[in-house]
Amino acid sequence: MSGAGTEIRLSREMRLLDVTMIGVGAMIGAGIFVLTGIAAGVAGPALIVAFLLNGFVSLLTAMAYAELGSCFHDAGGGYIWVKKGLPEPNGFLAGWMSWFAQAVACSLYSLGFGAYFGLLLRLLGFTGGEDWPISIEKLLAVCAVVILCLINYRGASEAGKTGNFVTAAKILILFVFLGFGLAVMWRNPDWTTHFDGFMAKGWGGVFMAMGLTFIAFEGYEIIAQCSEEVENPKRNIPRAIFISLAIVVPIYLLVAWVAIGAIDGAGVPTWQYLAEKKETALVEAAKQFFVGGGVMILVGGLLSTVSALNATIYSSSRVAFAMARNQNLPDAFAKVSPRHKTPHVAIFGSMLIVIAMLLWLPIEDVAAAADAMFLLLFIQVNLAVIAIRRKMPDLDRGFKVPLFPLIPIVAIVGNVGIAGWLFKYSPMAWVSAGAWIGAGFVLHRFYAAPKEEAAIEHAARVEKIEKKDYRVLVALSSPNTSRSLIEFGVAVARSHGGEIVCLAVVEVPEGRPLVAGLDDTARLNTLVEDGVRVARDAGLTARGLIKVSHRISSGIAETVREEECNFLVLGRRRRPSALQSLFTSALDAMTREAPCDVAIVAGTLRHGIVRRVLVPVDDGPNARLACELAPAIAQWCDADIRPMTVVPEFVTPEAAQKRRAAVEGIIAASGLDQKPLVLRRDDVVEAILESAGTGDVILLGASSAGTVAEALAASTPSRVIERGVVPVVAVRKYEPARAGWLERFLNPR
Repeated sequence: MSGAGTEIRLSREMRLLDVTMIGVGAMIGAGIFVLTGIAAGVAGPALIVAFLLNGFVSLLTAMAYAELGSCFHDAGGGYIWVKKGLPEPNGFLAGWMSWFAQAVACSLYSLGFGAYFGLLLRLLGFTGGEDWPISIEKLLAVCAVVILCLINYRGASEAGKTGNFVTAAKILILFVFLGFGLAVMWRNPDWTTHFDGFMAKGWGGVFMAMGLTFIAFEGYEIIAQCSEEVENPKRNIPRAIFISLAIVVPIYLLVAWVAIGAIDGAGVPTWQYLAEKKETALVEAAKQFFVGGGVMILVGGLLSTVSALNATIYSSSRVAFAMARNQNLPDAFAKVSPRHKTPHVAIFGSMLIVIAMLLWLPIEDVAAAADAMFLLLFIQVNLAVIAIRRKMPDLDRGFKVPLFPLIPIVAIVGNVGIAGWLFKYSPMAWVSAGAWIGAGFVLHRFYAAPKEEAAIEHAARVEKIEKKDYRVLVALSSPNTSRSLIEFGVAVARSHGGEIVCLAVVEVPEGRPLVAGLDDTARLNTLVEDGVRVARDAGLTARGLIKVSHRISSGIAETVREEECNFLVLGRRRRPSALQSLFTSALDAMTREAPCDVAIVAGTLRHGIVRRVLVPVDDGPNARLACELAPAIAQWCDADIRPMTVVPEFVTPEAAQKRRAAVEGIIAASGLDQKPLVLRRDDVVEAILESAGTGDVILLGASSAGTVAEALAASTPSRVIERGVVPVVAVRKYEPARAGWLERFLNPR
């Protein structure tokens, strides 16, 4: 949902093959071409066991993704599910961690690309870069990120075609690698000795290698991110998840087995030889298999890291896009490119995180940081599948986790265990993960939670209006003004078929208990009962309420929320004293925060007295509300309507004509068929007052200025109220809460 409340949907153009290839492309990247050598040094020959156990743990969590992805088809994946199943701030943190995890995974893949491309350049004779501010590998990584972000910006179709080709090519290269490697093992009767000391690093090494390489199995999470753009997601999301794992896990096991069993370690155990070569270990292995093998794996590594980078850029941007639609990130992240129909701001926001992480951390810590985030996210998703199964048993599920809830519980235990060993391997990874999560808590507390609450409240109000469940709250304070307020409230309620709530607030000084104000309620009871009687005489449902509060404005605002009111009517003195001005300022501030439309009435507004409703119109939302209310007031008072607008004398004729056309459009959209009176004056207030005669009421939109602006120069409605002699009603249309300093910083307009 955008900030304006407009729903944005992405077209469904991905087939089963496309989305499966995205998952496979994400998985066959770091795990094979980048992390195999590093992980071999951590686990020894038991790297095969680490891959096998990771595949098993991933399958358990993949079942949760398959079930939830088959019944929830919005962009966002695990973030959306945790938000639906678990209490806040779990939902926000799930999206926050998923965004970071995907972005850091991009950093890992781009670093792998840089390492492979840098090696290729050196094979071709390039020798520069030693005295550069950053290494040639990291510079190449940044270039890859920028190019792939531009590809994703162009759209899902282009990215999908590119990804399918690259994924198919790298799978073919791996099969060639495996074929030549198996031939080498076949010719070497002593290949089994390469696995001597199979558990050389113990189970601790196996578990740490699981944590390090867990990122290589998270591609199914990306499949879920694509749900909103996939044909028949109920059927295709579960199938794509299980097909991708069925392709990837056997390839991982075979590559690890061949890499350790087929190469010559040059006097050291083969797993140690692979560890020394780190992210380019498979290149060195392929050199021994056949002539040109190293170049082939270089090409495969480049293709692999590019496709994985492409898939995770796509995924991370969709998480940010989904969070923005749910009011958890600034509205800019929910914007869709008019030309390419992609979330371009989310894509380039993710790009900045990717580049920052790849420049800051070495490749091992980058991998571990991404793993930490994915493990925490997967724990939340497994909890969410349990909660949603119980909360929403009747959901139309294309797949259901078997042996429920045993499998999600086992998955949670496995993820927790891997996370613990990961901390032992890379404390820095958990430092960066913890810093991101801490920043997420701050952002949720001061930005996302208030904004989402306001959006939910606004949606509920709109839904009430659409259902015609309309309620007008009239705040009464004096017998001298109460009849005018009730009359206006009756006019608004009648036009919506609504009801009236008459409210009086007893103010208790700060420091005294609220019960001390109960003695004062009797003097207001008559005022409230008179208001209820007037409303009922007009044929409306009405009831009275007296509120005891430490501040009148707080008591009114609280009642608006408690009674779910759509409209609030307040009274204001025409020329308040200094003390009364403080009260007026408090009410003015409250009208900007009240979760409903508001009218401030000054002067005597009575049925039978008003003969004409004068409506000054500009191009603001409050003027639109005044035009919409004018027929209701005119009908109740049996009066005519006269719209008008004031155009400053200094504007050009062309600008004056544009303003007139805009005002006429507002008037016509409100259902009025009158043409506006157009006055050329530099003083708007003088023009309005000159146009008002005996028997008129001025109905105009309230100022949109904030308190500071109103303190420096009185707003137009305030000046009309204070200088005029006819009744004045200033109305303010409800909008979501005004952005605070943090929101204005994060979401500049």
